[in-house]
Amino acid sequence: MELDLKSSFENIFEPQLLKEIEALGIYREFQEGEKIMEIGEYIKGMPLLISGVIKILREDEDGDELLLYYLERGDTCSMTMACCLGDTQSEIRAIAETDVSLIIVPVRKMEEWISQYRSWRNFVFESYHNRLNEMLSTIDSIAFMNMDQRLIEYLKEKARINQSNTIQNTHQEIAYDLHSARVVISRLLKKLEHLGKIRLHRNSIEILDL
Repeated sequence: MELDLKSSFENIFEPQLLKEIEALGIYREFQEGEKIMEIGEYIKGMPLLISGVIKILREDEDGDELLLYYLERGDTCSMTMACCLGDTQSEIRAIAETDVSLIIVPVRKMEEWISQYRSWRNFVFESYHNRLNEMLSTIDSIAFMNMDQRLIEYLKEKARINQSNTIQNTHQEIAYDLHSARVVISRLLKKLEHLGKIRLHRNSIEILDL
C-alpha cells in the first residue's frame, strides 16, 4: 500500500502527512461494479482514491439515477467530506467503475490536518472546486444539450476514463446513468452506428469516430 499511496499522492502531500495517512488510514479494495457508498449512510471517513475509477450517482424520488461525475486516481469526493464534517447522511451513491483501491481517512483527522498541513487544506478546497465544476457541467448538459449531445459526451468520457475505445455497458446501464429511457438510448446509439460513429456489439460499444 505504501508505494501505491506515495505514487498517487506524493506530489500533493508533504512526506509527514503521507506517513500519517498511511498509519491512520484504512485500506480498502472494491471490485468493478461493487457499491462503495449508499444513499442514506452515515460516513465516518473520507476516501482517497489510490487507483481505479468511481462513479458518483444521485437518485430522484422515483429511484431513477443520474450520473454526477467520476472520481479518478488522486481524487476524493467533496460530498463525502461534507457528510463527514456535518455528521449527516450521504446523498449520493458511489459505485466502482473499475477495480478500485482507496484509503479512508478518519473524520477526526480531517479538520486537524486542515490547520496543520497547507497541502491538505489546498487539497480539500481544490477538491470542492473541482467537484462543483463537474456538477455544474452535468447541470449544463441537462439544461442546454439535447440527448444526442449528452450521449456522445458520455461515451467520450467513458472511453477516456477506461482508456479503451470499447465500452462495456448495456443500453439500460447507459440509460440509468443519463436518466433516460432504454428505448431512447437504443435509438440514438443506432443512429450513431448508422453515421459510422460507433459499432454496436452485444453488451458493448466500440467507438470509431466521435
